[in-house]
Amino acid sequence: MADDVQTVPGGYGKKIEYAKDNMERMPYEYYVEKFKMSDPVSISTRLGIVYNLAEQEFMFMFMGNLYYIHYPDFEVRHGNLETETSTYYPLEENIYAKILVLRYLLNASVFPHNGEFRSYKELPSGDLYARQFQGRCISRMNRKFGSRLKKFKEIMECTGAVPVHLGDIGYELELFEELYLRFIFWEGDEEFPASSQILFSSNFPAAFGAYDLAEIGEICINTFCAIEKQI
Repeated sequence: MADDVQTVPGGYGKKIEYAKDNMERMPYEYYVEKFKMSDPVSISTRLGIVYNLAEQEFMFMFMGNLYYIHYPDFEVRHGNLETETSTYYPLEENIYAKILVLRYLLNASVFPHNGEFRSYKELPSGDLYARQFQGRCISRMNRKFGSRLKKFKEIMECTGAVPVHLGDIGYELELFEELYLRFIFWEGDEEFPASSQILFSSNFPAAFGAYDLAEIGEICINTFCAIEKQI
């Protein structure tokens, strides 16, 4: 039996095989099938993203990178930008990023950003999952980069994020067009430990629910860690 396959007891003494990546692969395959049955022109119109009928490809920016997604098979390839400083492309290498983009294409609505930002807790249902978001995203980001702000600055510059005058260091990253994240750090001192915060542009709830926002935080942090290995 392959190394990535295990067995669990099934009915009538049978054993059911499943892959270790089952939790990731099954949702991915589910959304790919939904994508195949969708109308690409309707997706393009709803999200305001380019769909090339001749090439059967969507074209849009995700985390500072240009991507082309072929319809209906969801084949992903990156484009080349003159400002590109990193060779890590999360949408080609991270299955959670793929699932997020599929959910964006299938379900999201996007409204113009009005300049306002909210913490996770201030967004719909965010108060119910604030503790989980704190552990999965805020605390993890602080552990990874809270004492290495110079390195975090280098990483942000690789993503095309722009500095904002918040905290001791802050950056604003456009996740998708019109959907923005802010990553903010405060350096610690003798009295207070270092701390951090992630803010979402106030139009995020039209595109994603609270669960997706926690996934977004983790995808971003994983991407930052991958970029750090290259610089």
